[in-house]
Amino acid sequence: MNENPLGYEKISKLLKSFAIPCITASLVSSLYNIVDQIFIGQGVGYLGNAATNVSYPLSTICLAISLLIGIGSASRFSICLGRNETDYAARIAGSGILLMILSGLLYLIIGEAFLTPLLKIFGATTEVLPYAQQYAGITLLGMPFLIITNGMTNLIRADGKPRYSMICVISGAVINTILDPIFIFVFGWGVSGAALATILGQIFSCFLTLRYLPKFQTIHLTKSCFRLELREVSKTCYMGISNCINQVAITFVQIVLNNSLTYYGAQSIYGEDIPLAACGIVMKTNAILLSIIVGLSQGAQPIIGFNYGAGKYDRVKQTYLLAIKWNFAVSAVGFILFQFFPRQIISLFGSGDALYYEFAVLFMRTFLFMVIVNGVQLLSSNFFTAIGKALKGLLLSLTRQVFFLIPLILILPLWFGIYGVMVAGPIADFIAFVVSVIFVRKEFRRLSSKQAAA
Repeated sequence: MNENPLGYEKISKLLKSFAIPCITASLVSSLYNIVDQIFIGQGVGYLGNAATNVSYPLSTICLAISLLIGIGSASRFSICLGRNETDYAARIAGSGILLMILSGLLYLIIGEAFLTPLLKIFGATTEVLPYAQQYAGITLLGMPFLIITNGMTNLIRADGKPRYSMICVISGAVINTILDPIFIFVFGWGVSGAALATILGQIFSCFLTLRYLPKFQTIHLTKSCFRLELREVSKTCYMGISNCINQVAITFVQIVLNNSLTYYGAQSIYGEDIPLAACGIVMKTNAILLSIIVGLSQGAQPIIGFNYGAGKYDRVKQTYLLAIKWNFAVSAVGFILFQFFPRQIISLFGSGDALYYEFAVLFMRTFLFMVIVNGVQLLSSNFFTAIGKALKGLLLSLTRQVFFLIPLILILPLWFGIYGVMVAGPIADFIAFVVSVIFVRKEFRRLSSKQAAA
């Protein structure tokens, strides 16, 4: 146990070695939808962009499932390694992998069976629905592969191989980026071509992650490890629940946001479709920034989990604080880009009329105004998950999305119309930041007491 570098290597060096591959992988992963949206915007138009927006909740639900199993398995895996319980860690990994496969197949069946009603719930208008059906009907076929890839990469990182985890994700994104313009512009397949390019990349990434099964460094997987026990499944889900619920909450936010924008947009000069298309661009642009913070959080997770399991609480606190500093630096860059260069960013996703640009620029500047503190809530939620306190992580993950943002989106427009939807974002971000600081300060005092008593 003492020979593992997670327990003695300099924190800044560890976080750099783990976080950079995780950030790269997370960033590239987010480009799946971004690249599709850029090429669809150029080749199909803003209705195509709106279609990818209303299809996006299907991806966030898929990510929620993979985080439930992947983060849950990886968190338990890291803590077990810190306690030198390698046999138990192997059973956790095997159970998690089997659960990823079964849940992916079940999600595909349910998604295809209820595709059209789901897209309508997600906010698809009459004009957008045909495009959304084409895009989502194909991308759903790749969801089982995406669940396995996202879940496995968490275990691969926890095994001490963040670079291989990064390669798995990047390779699929590269394939997607190469095939997108070919399928859309050369073959003329439109949104169907973009969707096909996406799933081909996902299949290849999944293949690479499964190749890692016999290559685990810290454990040895046998056939007996690949079995489902209700007790073990519940423990894994308990550890991953905060990350899962956070993604589910994002899905609900997207649904409420889409429907609010189309409803109040119809009462404004912008109409139904312009706010829907602009929202998709703004949310996915912000997803690039969030993917960096997610990668930073994933890089910190094995370090925090191992040292918490080993009783080295000072190193736990140092890792969290360093991650927060890096988060502020990245978020500051995002704030500058969103506030001073919104039109340039929006123009990447295709053209539109004057009203389209007017709304999109205003929405980006307003909704993302407090983006500089947005990552603190995410990092804090994952911090509690990494130390085995999933309920606190769950509570924090719900603060911004469920407790604050959704009610504000529903209430503020009653007085301010579509502009009330915009200001709900920064208000919720600031309140969630304050709550996160209070939670973490209390936990730090507890860790200091445990360290002193040791």
